Amino acid sequence: MSTAGGKGVTAVRTSDTNQQEPVVRIVRLRAANNDALEILKEYYEAVHVVQRDKPEDIQKIIEAPASGIWLAYSRDQVVGCVVLRKLQSAPLSSECKRLYVKPAVRGNRIADMLLDAQEEYARNQGLDWIYLDSYDDLKAAIALYERRGYKRCERYNDNPQATLFMRKYIGDHRTPVKESSQR
Repeated sequence: MSTAGGKGVTAVRTSDTNQQEPVVRIVRLRAANNDALEILKEYYEAVHVVQRDKPEDIQKIIEAPASGIWLAYSRDQVVGCVVLRKLQSAPLSSECKRLYVKPAVRGNRIADMLLDAQEEYARNQGLDWIYLDSYDDLKAAIALYERRGYKRCERYNDNPQATLFMRKYIGDHRTPVKESSQR
């Protein structure tokens, strides 16, 4: 993976042995756009999200420190997204939100590419931890997070839909603090 000229665009190739290799681009947004609004709306409907970001909140997330929105594109169509938000309640931490890949393109490691870009950015921002919440029905997502090194932790927010809380140490220059809140 390589970041193109500091412009927030990361180009990645992914392969599917059954088809021609699709080219997937991961883009960190500099400004809100219709692609972001459309994929987030699809995500909200797919997982029945109650607390939804308003369109005016998207630009605030993009501009906030230690935060951002990444979109995955395949053949110039948006196929996935992930959001990172600074956590005010935990120092040197942000929260992974809204990870979603369209069903038609799952199995091409697009979620991994989105999380790779998000984690690289978070490390470059000097963060040590990424937290996330989910709920028990999202078995594939939970398996992905566990495979990527996320560990269960105590509740850290008031999301009424969340039943599961996880975090991952991403700091590469220090030893993580003892994880006393781990289950």
